[in-house]
Parts: sequence; structure tokens; C-alpha cells
Amino acid sequence: MSGFKSAGVIGGGAWGTALAQVCARAGLDTLLWAREPEVVEAVNERHANRLFLPDIALDPAVRATGDLTQTAGRDLILAVVPAQHMRATLAALGPHLRADQPVVLCAKGVEQGSLKLMTEVLAEAAPHARPAVLSGPSFAGEVARGLPTAVTLACAEPDCGESLAEALATPTFRPYWTDDLIGAEAGGAIKNVLAIACGVVEGRGLGRSAHAALVTRGFAELTRLAVALGGEARTVAGLCGLGDLVLTCSSPQSRNMSLGLALGRGETLASLLADRLSVVEGVETAPAVRALAARLGVETPICEAVAAVLAGERDLDEAIGGLLSRPLRSELED
Repeated sequence: MSGFKSAGVIGGGAWGTALAQVCARAGLDTLLWAREPEVVEAVNERHANRLFLPDIALDPAVRATGDLTQTAGRDLILAVVPAQHMRATLAALGPHLRADQPVVLCAKGVEQGSLKLMTEVLAEAAPHARPAVLSGPSFAGEVARGLPTAVTLACAEPDCGESLAEALATPTFRPYWTDDLIGAEAGGAIKNVLAIACGVVEGRGLGRSAHAALVTRGFAELTRLAVALGGEARTVAGLCGLGDLVLTCSSPQSRNMSLGLALGRGETLASLLADRLSVVEGVETAPAVRALAARLGVETPICEAVAAVLAGERDLDEAIGGLLSRPLRSELED
């Protein structure tokens, strides 16, 4: 047995709600924190989150609160707020956490300004917590419905990692443990930027061959940057890198790909973001990935092109033309 009996899920969006479902199905006493009072009320009174996860019945065992500190007494914490809000949330929660309390980081992004991964943010905001990372190919709606899903669960300590995986596992939710936190984080963050590019390819009607080439060359960028950060190539060749990339780049159900799809069809970024309740992590992460790659001296031409388009520095046709006119090179070059 894992020894974990209760879970606090921080973040009442689609992914946080889906993970609360996972925790409840795994037999954990589950408390979901949501910033929106209407989400708290709907979860407790109607067992639903119509704002972020409509048409899905929630397990009645999932309870919600608007008081962040109430989650601190749980055996383990799943932090599922957007990456750019993670520091403030963890700083507010940190003083209430126990020493070595596991905090599973579930946001996929790089913090703007500091260019830090979420484990680095946790180390600064709540240094006494025990970090873990959950990442992999997973759509919130499918996970909430109980459809089969496999993810990466990263934790530096084998005993803790295996216990966390066991605590969260259900017949349809399978965590695979690794000790490579950096690789797991990097894969999840960078693939969101690449998914925007794949959406643009689809929206521009550039064809399936171009889509396949972009996914493949994008994976090469993801691997280079993950290794430069200290991650392992074999980690991002698994669920948290290649697996997540394939999923996010192949379905408009992905918020990042759907945004790229609309951009490719001529819609503006401002209009697209104005109509969305949920955060599109790739938009916030793209400039941070570009800056991080430049600092580390890693070539990431696709990610750089996405960041430039989102910043209004290049139009789509210019960015696409720039990628297609790059010098020829060996496919095996790092």
C-alpha cells in the first residue's frame, strides 16, 4: 500500500478537476481548491464543473473549497494552477505545508522572467516540500470520463515516486515512474509551443507531410533543450515528451493546437484569447522557451518562430518561409 490516504488538488480548471476525479477513483479522500466560488458551489452541490468541464458528472466523493489552506493537511498535494500563477499559489500555500510533504506539479510551462521550471519555482516558494512532476499525454475530458490514460510520474526518490504512482493509479489511469524531474517538466512545457506550430500547419492547409515533418523536427528541438537543461533524452522519448507531443499536435481538442489552427486560418491572437476561459499554456511559455534556449545556446527554430509570431514580430508566411529556407543539415546533428 502507498500510505497516502488523502489528496489536495490545487486548481479548479479542467485538468485540476479531472485529476480530482482520478484521486477520488483511486480511493483518496479528495479536496479540490478552486478560485471561482461558482466552481466550488457546483462541485459540492451538483457534482459538476460546468465552467471548465461541462457535461461530465463528477464523483460525489470530490469535495471543493475556496480556502487554499484547507488543502495543506492532505497527505499529498497536486498543484494544477497555470504555470505563470504557480509561484504565487505555492508561496501562499507553503507556510502551511509539512516538511517533506509531496507536492506533485501538474502545470506544463516555464515561468516568464525567471525562466525557471516549476520544480525550481517550488524550491524557492516552498523549499521544505518534496517535489514530484506529473506529465504525459492526457486530455482532461477523457481522464475525467475514465478513459484509458498513461502518464509519467517523476520523483527523485524511488520509494516516494513508486508510492505516489501507486496512490494515483486506477484501472484506467497508469502512472509510470521516473527519477528525471527535469526531463518530465521540459517535455511537457516545450510540446505546448510546438502544438501551436502544428495547428498553424493544419490551419494553413500545408498538408500531412508538413505536419509529420514539424512534429519530428520539433521533437528534436524538445530533446536538445531538455538535455541542455539537465534532463535525459530517454525520458522525453517516453510519455512525457514524445507521447504528449503526438497527442497535443494531432487533435484540435488540444487548446494549444486549436489556437494555432485558428491563427493559421487568419484569426488574431487577441480575439482568440479574449474568447477563452482556460489558459493556453503555449502562449505564455513560448517567449520563455525562446529566451531559455538562447541562454543555453540551443537551436530551437520552430519554437523561436512561434514566439516571434505570437509577439507580432513576424507574420505567419514570413515565419513559415524562414523555416523552409534554413540551411540543409544532417538529420543526426545535435
